[in-house]
Amino acid sequence: MATKAAVRTFSKALTRPSVPGTASRCQRVATSQSARNFSDAPRQTTLSSSARRHRPTIAPLSQPALRQTPPAARTIFIQTEDTPNADALKFKPNHQVLPDDFPSSFLEYLSPRSTLAPPHPSPLASQLLQVDGVTSVFYGRDYITVTKDSATPWAHVKPEVFSMITEAVTSGQQIVNTVAGKAEDGQDTGETQALYDPEDEEIVGMIQELLETRIRPAIQEDGGDIEFRGFQDGQVMLKLRGACRTCDSSTVTLKNGIESMLMHYIEEVKGVQQVMDQEEEIAMKEFAKFEEKLKAQKGPEAVAGTVGKGSLDTVEA
Repeated sequence: MATKAAVRTFSKALTRPSVPGTASRCQRVATSQSARNFSDAPRQTTLSSSARRHRPTIAPLSQPALRQTPPAARTIFIQTEDTPNADALKFKPNHQVLPDDFPSSFLEYLSPRSTLAPPHPSPLASQLLQVDGVTSVFYGRDYITVTKDSATPWAHVKPEVFSMITEAVTSGQQIVNTVAGKAEDGQDTGETQALYDPEDEEIVGMIQELLETRIRPAIQEDGGDIEFRGFQDGQVMLKLRGACRTCDSSTVTLKNGIESMLMHYIEEVKGVQQVMDQEEEIAMKEFAKFEEKLKAQKGPEAVAGTVGKGSLDTVEA
């Protein structure tokens, strides 16, 4: 018993040394561990788009609506060109005028009635010939030549003609239609049968080749065209169309230009003659009478086609 009492007394006397700061460190660890909150609740993410901090939901996949693009606007560019004929103006609408299967290289309307008659009525030509001062409408493959009378200035005609051509092209309507029926006077397509001797067929072929490759393109640049009417006794019969039909220099064009070229390349050609319709012959006779009257007033020294004092184009009261 005494031994046990001594042991207890000795153990109490031997106390365990303490390390400074150890108790406080252990206390902090215990405190931090006790502060941890372990829960089975789902962890909340910081990524949220709502005030309640709920996880954002993804909308169901849907096909976006297609945007309806408006149709592209059609660009129209109409170019106007002067011609050697002061009373004729050439319009190039950057659009094909005659159909691809049209049998001729041109179409000419000389009266309002002819624009409504078969075989090739044209609503545009009908409107153009209703403009005050317009006397004829000529269609090429890709251009339109409008001819007016000498008394009407272009300032009164050009804006209205320009507007009508623009409206016809932008609307997409057919400029020239083809219907069955008898052809009306005043509607010319150059389909008149040419007159020549069958023995001259080879010569006629060379004439037509020169007309097609060398002469017609130059005349079309001036807003007109040319038509072969025949070959007899060395004379080539031709008819000018469009702006060249009423041009003052048409005779010079035939003689100095076309006749010289044909006679140079084809020795059988002796000359060129201009073919005129009945109305044109009457107009030429009336012009000849008027010219004789002016000569009587101005004297024999007056020169036709000149401008200024002492010419046939100037009359003194």
